[in-house]
Amino acid sequence: MNALVLSEYRQFAFVDLPVPVCGPAEVLIQVAACGICGSDVHGYDGASGRRIPPIVMGHEAAGIVAAVGSDVGSVSPGDRVTFDSTVYCAKCEYCLCGAVNLCENRQVVGVSCGEYRRAGAFAEYIAVPEYIVYRLPESLSFADAAMLEAVAVALHAVKISELQGGETVLVIGAGMIGLLVLQAARAAGCSRVFIADVDATRLRMAASLGADETLHDSGADLAREILRHTGGRGVDVVLEAVGRDETVVTAIDCVRKGGTVTLIGNIAAQVSIPLQRVVTRQIRLQGSCASAGEYPEAIELISSGSIKVAPLISAVAPLEDGPRWFERLYAHEPNLMKVILDPRIPVQRA
Repeated sequence: MNALVLSEYRQFAFVDLPVPVCGPAEVLIQVAACGICGSDVHGYDGASGRRIPPIVMGHEAAGIVAAVGSDVGSVSPGDRVTFDSTVYCAKCEYCLCGAVNLCENRQVVGVSCGEYRRAGAFAEYIAVPEYIVYRLPESLSFADAAMLEAVAVALHAVKISELQGGETVLVIGAGMIGLLVLQAARAAGCSRVFIADVDATRLRMAASLGADETLHDSGADLAREILRHTGGRGVDVVLEAVGRDETVVTAIDCVRKGGTVTLIGNIAAQVSIPLQRVVTRQIRLQGSCASAGEYPEAIELISSGSIKVAPLISAVAPLEDGPRWFERLYAHEPNLMKVILDPRIPVQRA
């Protein structure tokens, strides 16, 4: 099979690899779409330490069941499916209480680090455990289905923020995750959703996806605007989708007393926080990691149109064109959001 291998940092090889052989409890999937995740781009140059070459990356995928192991009963060859990116043990204390994203033995598809190596979906075929596979409705395109992993991440962040409905919410960062978090907060029944970014183009997209107010501000200016819009109170919840010192501090400054700041972005390994403002205003800081069982809800919300993903897909391209798209994403090309690679698309040569 054809596969895109990160052979060295910032260098890909388009190679012929053996088709994976699925074990008794595994499903072999012919990949029809695989999104380039921001974590893949961060791993592309070795910055994250979680894409150690050589590795086939890619974990945001969907496709068609090609074969099943002898113990598999939930899907059959020909079924349209997607799969979770988290492979969990189902035995540790976290798995047993449903927090599979915190599994003591957690692995992620398409990741290689010091502890494990698991091939991903930038290839024609991938084998994954049956228990992370989900059927897709016929109405959901493979490209849209490749967005399910990111939508599940957004839904998880909203869920652990313990929204009851009717809250005022600020989303900081109008990148892809931020725009999905915006829609997830809307779907959860928030009464008013603000979103802030320094990119006016992204804010225009946010407005089209349901934001009540778009704020082209950051830092102290953003905090002043939020206080002005909320009568000096602050919002009930801030969903921070950047992960830098300045954006985390601003999130704390924008939330009301007793409110919640949910941290989703993690660009920086460490940040400094205004501890006294957190303590004296009794603010809850909540981290959010991956997802834990939100795939069925994500499938339903995309299928119903409650969460729109098509506007976030910048391109669907052949797998062999992956290196070019990685370079463009790595260079932070303006207005480039999600790129989907489809191994079935032939390369157009002049």
